Amino acid sequence: MSATTSALEPALEVGLQRHFIGGEFREAIRGGTFETLNPVTNEPIGEAADGTAEDVDAAVTAARAAFDDGDWPRLPAAERARILRQIAGAIREHAEEFVALECRDIGMPISQMRGLAARAAENFDYFASAIEQLHGRSFQSGSAFLNYTVHKPAGVAALIMPWNAPLMLSTWRIAPCLAAGDTLVLKPAEWSPLTATRLAELIAATDLPAGVFNVVHGFGETAGAPLAAHRDVQLVCFTGEGATAEKIMAAGAPTLKRYSFELGGKSPVVVFADADFDRAVDAAVAQIFTLNGQRCTAGSRLLVERPLYDDLVAAVAERARHVRVGDPFDPRTELGPLITAEHHARVCSYIDAALADGAELLAGGARPEDRPDGNFLAATVLGGVRPGTRPFDEEIFGPVLVATQFERYEEALALANDTSYGLTASVFTGDLALAHRFARDVEAGFVWVNDVSKHFPGVPFGGFKDSGVGREESYEELASYTQVKNVNVSFGA
Repeated sequence: MSATTSALEPALEVGLQRHFIGGEFREAIRGGTFETLNPVTNEPIGEAADGTAEDVDAAVTAARAAFDDGDWPRLPAAERARILRQIAGAIREHAEEFVALECRDIGMPISQMRGLAARAAENFDYFASAIEQLHGRSFQSGSAFLNYTVHKPAGVAALIMPWNAPLMLSTWRIAPCLAAGDTLVLKPAEWSPLTATRLAELIAATDLPAGVFNVVHGFGETAGAPLAAHRDVQLVCFTGEGATAEKIMAAGAPTLKRYSFELGGKSPVVVFADADFDRAVDAAVAQIFTLNGQRCTAGSRLLVERPLYDDLVAAVAERARHVRVGDPFDPRTELGPLITAEHHARVCSYIDAALADGAELLAGGARPEDRPDGNFLAATVLGGVRPGTRPFDEEIFGPVLVATQFERYEEALALANDTSYGLTASVFTGDLALAHRFARDVEAGFVWVNDVSKHFPGVPFGGFKDSGVGREESYEELASYTQVKNVNVSFGA
């Protein structure tokens, strides 16, 4: 464990991040560990138990027993809701601990991390309310039959989570899973194990029965793969990249598992010439340079109608040059480091590719001079990026914005849809009819009109095409963690 790296950073005792199985913290059965690194320095900040198939099997066995023989799936909805609110309260009470751990583990700016910690608690509050409203339907079939449906918990869920906002995105899945009455095994990303362990410690002190919530640390190949393939897992929920989702789906195919995938994005921010100029500039900057640019919903393609293109892109670039890159624990920091040195190199390769293809570097493009160490990258804007090139087509997952101009509505729509992804899209215009038309026609699961990034609990979230399967953070997600049973009642002979 290294010393603190910032005078602003609180002292953190980061011990071994152990598995949490059947209500107990355990080291890996094979005894292995791995390091987690601070992206500010790339120095170790702690170790985590290196889970393998044996640890996964122990966790699934605990979850299976809690589902088959325990009280959780059979509790009244109101009692499950009470315990979810108990977890929400624990997260709020210890929010600053989560903030400090995640700022250190992934380099998230503290001002943004506080909002994510608050949202983690809200996730449990929302699904506590939603489970009390989950209901079936009735169907009167003439005078001789009545059919009605009921929702039953589906079983054991595997939650394989990402590193870019691990606390918030994990609770986004954990809360509806528990609300529905399922049990689960959480596999946090190996690059960001710290908040999963702390969450397990807090949950262990609530009234949630042992075995309902389990955590196994480890790598995708040695822990995630056996979890996705385990015969006693009914549902697999994964947030990450498409190539991994394909492997997960293939691994679960022999046992016909159900899936919920929230995958990548290459989201367009489309600005028509009649848009509110300042609002569009604010939105373009906020949607790509918050959360260190490492967000699936990043508005990474700025598509601007020709009369407005030069002025708007210049204004965005000017703002980008003033985005404060620095210490995640400094409240003034707006952009922290990328997660690893390897990811930093990958993001920079897209900048190099765009420049080699003739794009214009308008802001950033390199490491800030005052940040010689760690994985820092200045907020970057590239103009004149051509469709069909890697920087235009592929998810960069960093603070890199590519800008392209268009002539008319049909071209704007074609450019917006010219990607294998379809997660989110934004449109800025003063023409309400055109805005609704674009929202209807664009191939995206979530569309903002004259805004970006806002997403409230209860609103279905998910993507088209290669951006995922299923919907999250909503009644639809809660229902997906259940099995629907129909009961046919006969009144006649």
